[in-house]
Amino acid sequence: MTNAEATTAENAAVVAPQGATVAPEKASSKKGASKKQAAPKRQKTAKGKSQAATPKKEPKASKKAARPARAKQAATPRADSKGSKILALIGRPKGATLTEIRTATDWQAHSVRGFLSTASKKRGLKIESTKNEAGDRVYQIKK
Repeated sequence: MTNAEATTAENAAVVAPQGATVAPEKASSKKGASKKQAAPKRQKTAKGKSQAATPKKEPKASKKAARPARAKQAATPRADSKGSKILALIGRPKGATLTEIRTATDWQAHSVRGFLSTASKKRGLKIESTKNEAGDRVYQIKK
């Protein structure tokens, strides 16, 4: 054996011990065959006790908890909004018809009814709906 052959054999021996990657084993393909997996075991501490026996540390405070809570604003809409127009109309002693509210806001009837439903829930208002002699729906705030 020559020097050149010996050095290549030594280099090959140094490079060879890289571990070959092997695909993980697949589960059985039979129907109904299921493997029961054991519950993960607790890690043991240095003294051999399980983690359950060691006292737990308190969780760190999150960044969200560190922020001060915003002051809750009043449940009244802005003065120039369509919602405030509706509440002003139905707050009148005679209330407002659906067509009056629709012309004031340029909304469709289902949008007006949806707003009145959520306004009564969010703002705690008692909104009464009645029909007048002409058959129009009239909404009023009852106190």
